[in-house]
Amino acid sequence: MEILKVTDAEFTNYGRIIEGYELEKQQIMDALATCTPIPDGTDYVAKEDALQNLPAANTISNSLFGGSPMQFGWCNGHNTKLNCLEYHRSSEINLGTSDFILLLAKREEINDYKIDSSKVKAFLVPKGVMIEIYATTLHYAPCQANKDTGFQVLVGLPLGTNVGFPDFTPGNIEDKLLTATNKWLLAHETSTEAKNGAWIGITGNNIDIIEAI
Repeated sequence: MEILKVTDAEFTNYGRIIEGYELEKQQIMDALATCTPIPDGTDYVAKEDALQNLPAANTISNSLFGGSPMQFGWCNGHNTKLNCLEYHRSSEINLGTSDFILLLAKREEINDYKIDSSKVKAFLVPKGVMIEIYATTLHYAPCQANKDTGFQVLVGLPLGTNVGFPDFTPGNIEDKLLTATNKWLLAHETSTEAKNGAWIGITGNNIDIIEAI
């Protein structure tokens, strides 16, 4: 699979590079490196105090999210597979302590609540580059950029995202994709998420980038 870069023109359809904030980025990377683990698999924490309590968190909330309450967590580990795609009703902020790769597609490419994995593109995000992933972009867990190293990635989202589940009765098919607060998920049939009951919405191969890194 071809690995594009977030500096390539193609990325503008999925997100943007956030310029500036050098002090804030360094604070976040230092906290990620010293306070969060790199598991053998992949782990996600929606809200991490070591990040939430940084001055950088307040600065980013007030500027990048216009003062809306945000939560700062992480997704760390080792991963080379697609498995799922998710979307939110909001943008997401990512920043890594090392290079990492995101597998992305666009919501408009979903047809009848399914998407073929051939629509997915891979983008390398260099260490220290902060990006915004648009609400219209399908994404999931990062992938490592090298066979022998993992990743530590900031996940900045509106407060409450991915935490708990709203109490409601599904009124349409999209409602069946909702797996947590502000989280709609499409799973590949081979994924653990699908085996646990998630909506099977990815057709084609379950992409594995191991041979491309």
